[in-house]
Amino acid sequence: MAAPAAFDLAGRVALVTGASSGIGREIARALSEAGASVVLLARREQELEEARAEVEAEGGRAATLVADLADRASLRAAAARARDFFGDPDILVNAAGVNRRGPLPAIDDAAWDTTLAINLSAPFFLAQALSPAMVARGWGRIINIASLQSVRAFPMSAPYGASKGGVMQLTRALAEALSKDGVTANAIAPGFFPTALTAAVVNDPARWEKMAQSTFAKRNGELRDLRGTAVFLASRASDYVTGQTIFVDGGFSAG
Repeated sequence: MAAPAAFDLAGRVALVTGASSGIGREIARALSEAGASVVLLARREQELEEARAEVEAEGGRAATLVADLADRASLRAAAARARDFFGDPDILVNAAGVNRRGPLPAIDDAAWDTTLAINLSAPFFLAQALSPAMVARGWGRIINIASLQSVRAFPMSAPYGASKGGVMQLTRALAEALSKDGVTANAIAPGFFPTALTAAVVNDPARWEKMAQSTFAKRNGELRDLRGTAVFLASRASDYVTGQTIFVDGGFSAG
């Protein structure tokens, strides 16, 4: 059975950062499955090519962009090139992220600056660069990846928590600036999912199970659990949803 028309992304173009692995890669696959052409952006070329091959093997259209989002010149060059493959992006998914963990006294300038540059500055500058074309068409979607740490503190993660708190507020600010022109901005806040950023916990069965038991669902997330929310926020189904952060966390944040 075909997906309802409100969720159909045929003819749309999505730029997905952090698309070489984890959450970004899964969301790119979901948007492609819903009909969008996807531009996959990340630093690691080999992994990007594997992600592109995966999308194409599933019948989708994909292109790759290699860029370091911590470098402002590289970011702006990538934003300028994003339209070269399938046209101007209608959908921007800011999924690239880093977490430089450590006790507060050990956080140095590089750890702080890199975390804020990738997690918070890159979503702002990409939205700034790509939203004018969305506004001109009267339709667009910006989807940021927030975190449980957008609303609460976790140990050893001050830079990450600060950046993700900023992402939540940036989402609201983008919504205020752009929604009147048909461009919505929302965020997804994942709970505990197996990604490169959570590998240390995933590989500790006792800690991973403790996290699962802290959710209402009594399990940790699987990447496929993010697909429906991503497609909803990228599609016409969410036309009147903007400035929101949706927690996909098995109920953890509601406890």
